Amino acid sequence: MKMILVRRFRVLILMVFLLACALHIVLDLLPKLERRAARPSREPGCSCAQTGAEAAAPGWAQARGSRAGEPLAAASAAGDASWPNKHTLRILQDFSSDPASNLTSHSLEKLPPAAEPAERAPRGRQEPGAPRPRDPAHRPLLRDPGIRRPAPPLSPSREGSLLARLFEHPLYLGAVPPLIEDDVLFNVNTDLRFNPKAAENPDWPHEGAQGAEFLPTGEGAVDFYPNWLKFHIGINRYELYSRHNPAIEALLQDLGSQKITSVAMKSGGTQLKLIMTFQNYGQALFKPMKQTREQETPPDFFYFSDYERHNAEIAAFHLDRILDFRRVPPVAGRMINMTKEIRDVTRDKKLWRTFFVSPANNICFYGECSYYCSTEHALCGRPDQIEGSLAAFLPDLSLAKRKTWRNPWRRSYHKRKKAEWEVDPDYCEEVKQTPPYDSGHRILDIIDMTIFDFLMGNMDRHHYETFEKFGNETFIIHLDNGRGFGKYSHDELSILAPLQQCCRIRKSTYLRLQLLAKEEYKLSLLMAESLRRDRVTPVLYRLHLDALDRRLRIALQAVRDCVDKQGLGSVVEDDLGTEHTATTER
Repeated sequence: MKMILVRRFRVLILMVFLLACALHIVLDLLPKLERRAARPSREPGCSCAQTGAEAAAPGWAQARGSRAGEPLAAASAAGDASWPNKHTLRILQDFSSDPASNLTSHSLEKLPPAAEPAERAPRGRQEPGAPRPRDPAHRPLLRDPGIRRPAPPLSPSREGSLLARLFEHPLYLGAVPPLIEDDVLFNVNTDLRFNPKAAENPDWPHEGAQGAEFLPTGEGAVDFYPNWLKFHIGINRYELYSRHNPAIEALLQDLGSQKITSVAMKSGGTQLKLIMTFQNYGQALFKPMKQTREQETPPDFFYFSDYERHNAEIAAFHLDRILDFRRVPPVAGRMINMTKEIRDVTRDKKLWRTFFVSPANNICFYGECSYYCSTEHALCGRPDQIEGSLAAFLPDLSLAKRKTWRNPWRRSYHKRKKAEWEVDPDYCEEVKQTPPYDSGHRILDIIDMTIFDFLMGNMDRHHYETFEKFGNETFIIHLDNGRGFGKYSHDELSILAPLQQCCRIRKSTYLRLQLLAKEEYKLSLLMAESLRRDRVTPVLYRLHLDALDRRLRIALQAVRDCVDKQGLGSVVEDDLGTEHTATTER
């Protein structure tokens, strides 16, 4: 009798175990079943097929050798699931501050992008007042928000354009030195064909045509590359992109319009950021909107606990370009459908599980991060539309290594302690005896970055990066500008400490600052014109634009104080040469 009871108990335990396994499998399959139920009846198979109109349009698919009207190869049914599968996709870009932060919570960037039906028509061609066509594969949690704001034109007319006149000024026409092989980040050999199989990309279509798996070669081959790849190819020792590179404007348009195929949380960092992958395999870092334009940082907030602002990232790119530094990767604003473009395409379970419907009937999510990732700090749409910034990724660290440097004027990031530079007025002399600041132009790069941060009010510059290939003789990359433009009523003079302590500045930088202080080239007007091109305009509150002019005058006065103490020759470093003696009197 005892043995019978023991056997029955074992059978009962086994049945409970099997029941738990079955329940777990059903829960994992729910998202997949939900997506299949949302698929229209006329699309029984995988939703990754390309429409004939899209196949006929010139683009990345044609660059790979696809024929007009021929759909791409359908992905397997397993690849249509919402969660990760066993396939891998090599990362092509990275925006991280260190190699460790390149991985998401599930290393999801190694997975192929989620399959989605192709968009039926460009949104920018919608007639004003016309209802937005409903995507049959789109199943929102609530309702569509209505018409999305049409994108502004790529650039205003050159007639009467203050920005066009600025870029025609002699100070903005100087060329970089002739480039040799060691001065470019990537040496593009047009005699060699690029084989996407080498990137271990299982999603690359195989139409069966001879040579279809290769990109075209020859002098015009680069014309077929996507704009993010043109941006990467254009990076050199002296600049992140050239002044008149048409791929940059095209890349800004891509960031605001390209179809999003997968989304994953970026690990590391204090606040939520998302890695978004586009249909052309480009990637961008998404920072969602957390505050309205007119909201200032509360006076009792420490600089390291402030929100990161999406509009600060957008404005920083435009300011950097107006200053002619060109050290900020392209950033554009965009309205994101949280249901269709995040929840339905993400493979990150941790992100997917944080979606909920608020009492106001809006779609919300909060993700996972060190700060501000909770139900109380959730990001909510209206009802499922959210604004944010998209910053183009730099080349992947495996292709172009970057070195991270500690900023000598880094703040203490402590509530009570002060950094050494805050208590030692001769701190710069110590810095100038330490490599790499004891030679070359790195200290001048720090001054450029200091002026850039002061104009924005950015106190959060703890590290900076350079491309390892170029050694110490290269520019500083101005990454992570989200804590700028927080206060328009306060000017943080401590940001100018490197300029005030070292009393050094490039002549080109000094002349451009003087030019932008003139009424005919007023910095606030230039910024306003440049920012009007963005899809989420107005990007900056008017008082922030006024603060730019005020801070510019303060920075120029700091330079003049240095000149009065040490003389013009000791303060201003001539980097223009004899052929660039133009002044701002023009």
